[in-house]
Amino acid sequence: MSIVPDTPEVPRPEYPRPQFVRTEWQCLNGTWQFERDAGDSGLERGLLERDLSGEIVVPFCPEAPLSGIGDPDFHPAVWYRRTVRVPEEWAGRRVLLHFQAVDHDATVWVDGVEAGRHRGGFTPFSCDLAAAADPEHTYTVVVRARDPRTGPQARGKQVRTYEGHGPWYGRTTGIWQTVWCEPVPDVHLGRPRITPNVAASAFRVTVPVSANRPGHQVRVTVSDAAGEVVQAQVRADLDLAAELWLPLPSDRVRLWSPEDPHLYDLRIDLLDASGAVADTAASYAGLRSVSIDGHAILINGVSVFQRLVLDQGYYPDGLMTAPSDEALRRDIELGMAAGFNGARLHQKVFEERYLYHADRMGYLVWGEFGDWGADVGGPPGDNQQPTASFVTQWLEAVERDYSHPSIVGWCPLNETAQRWHDRITVLDDVTQAMYLATKAADATRPVLDASGYSHRVPGADVYDSHCYEQDPELFGKMMDGLAEGRPYVNADADGTPWSVPYQGQPYFCSEFGGIWWNPDVRQGESSWGYGERPATEEELQRRFAGLAGVLLDDPRMFGYCYTQLTDVFQEQNGVYRFDRTSKLDVARIRAAQQRPAAIEQAERPSAG
Repeated sequence: MSIVPDTPEVPRPEYPRPQFVRTEWQCLNGTWQFERDAGDSGLERGLLERDLSGEIVVPFCPEAPLSGIGDPDFHPAVWYRRTVRVPEEWAGRRVLLHFQAVDHDATVWVDGVEAGRHRGGFTPFSCDLAAAADPEHTYTVVVRARDPRTGPQARGKQVRTYEGHGPWYGRTTGIWQTVWCEPVPDVHLGRPRITPNVAASAFRVTVPVSANRPGHQVRVTVSDAAGEVVQAQVRADLDLAAELWLPLPSDRVRLWSPEDPHLYDLRIDLLDASGAVADTAASYAGLRSVSIDGHAILINGVSVFQRLVLDQGYYPDGLMTAPSDEALRRDIELGMAAGFNGARLHQKVFEERYLYHADRMGYLVWGEFGDWGADVGGPPGDNQQPTASFVTQWLEAVERDYSHPSIVGWCPLNETAQRWHDRITVLDDVTQAMYLATKAADATRPVLDASGYSHRVPGADVYDSHCYEQDPELFGKMMDGLAEGRPYVNADADGTPWSVPYQGQPYFCSEFGGIWWNPDVRQGESSWGYGERPATEEELQRRFAGLAGVLLDDPRMFGYCYTQLTDVFQEQNGVYRFDRTSKLDVARIRAAQQRPAAIEQAERPSAG
């Protein structure tokens, strides 16, 4: 039973966690009380105890027009308030209150009592709405979100000055993804980790349980369109997490791939000592592998050239929040229509429903954190300062998204402004920690220590560069050293290296192009892109084909990532406009990418 009123006042009503689904839940999006707190003095001024002065439409941030406010100014702290009534059917059960994302530092009170805190603007957290729900009681939920202008914070592309400029965009403060609640028994299932094993034609499913009680068991059933495929059951009272091994019969094995994104359905049951179902949830999984052979990254043992596009995930009316679930799916469709088979999900942790659509559509993605340009060179608060909080928040993101088959790589850092020092810095420590933590959390996917610029982990799984040279001939000369083990590596203008030396790993140019193109630019409009703007669309098309061709034809290049899918505010170098309408002949962009890449055709070269 879902409680989602079918009215225009409840935006984004779809289930927000599609890989761990309970049928009973209540969407809390819609109109909340709201008040700005410019001095972050609201607690002292009694905002916890009284009604707030304004209103906002959740899950959109106050900077976004869809929130009903649309104020792009700085908001050091903001407050939210609403009441919640739980259904009669939930009586006596524990009710979990979920926040999919709140930027940046959140405190939650229920009936005036602090229920939870969370730091980090990109990842979900939960707290108790009620330890034992009383349908006769109206619960009052109050949220304070702090988003200071200065100080250490992973901000992604959120601008530090008042207005966006260049590749910096507007800010997001407070709640920006769905708020919801669900009832669970005292002993209940936690989110499963689903690990595919193509070599064994099996899934390993790890299921945490809230408490170990004698006699409890976990049962997992895997099904496809023809019905049940395999089932396993284990005791849940011996370990903090039950682990189940589910081998598939040979005649029911079907791999997940971009060409055939097949998904199995999973049902996860928690059985009590009597054998009755105490808790149940639905999930899904794709059977696919990611491996490395020399310079190639393989999907299910086959070299698949990754024709990626940079996706910032911004919208004119919702900023970091998609205006609808359809908008998330549509962005993938637009990328595929332009000939891309995947995306770098750039500088934010995307909504879970985006990954759900990517899983269903066979779209390859790299999961990334929002920490562009982390630096230790300036004064405190000068940029996105690396702290232990980076590691914590990133691990939350990896844990949330671990089971999605569409994710084929992880990238915890982007364009870190580290130079080759004669001493170890905090950023070195954080880079190493984020890389090692990712490898410990997930041994099944390659990890790029930092995209572009400063590679600090010797022997990291992947090596890359960012290059926005616009002349295809010069771009080709910059890239042609890869065959001799001398790839293009970002460095200071005087050639001083920023990175540990290349050691023969799989290599790709993970940002290129960014061709500046807005045929409708108006006099005085802020417009920005890389390099010199083409005079005509024909010139743009030739440039794109030439740049992409350099990388497609390199037998040691496993992929690329073109900047970018859409314009974003003043950054006008997208294949599509910011409103997702076409501004160029997308069919030609697609055609330029369709020939087989060299690494897909030739016998796979070995490293060295």
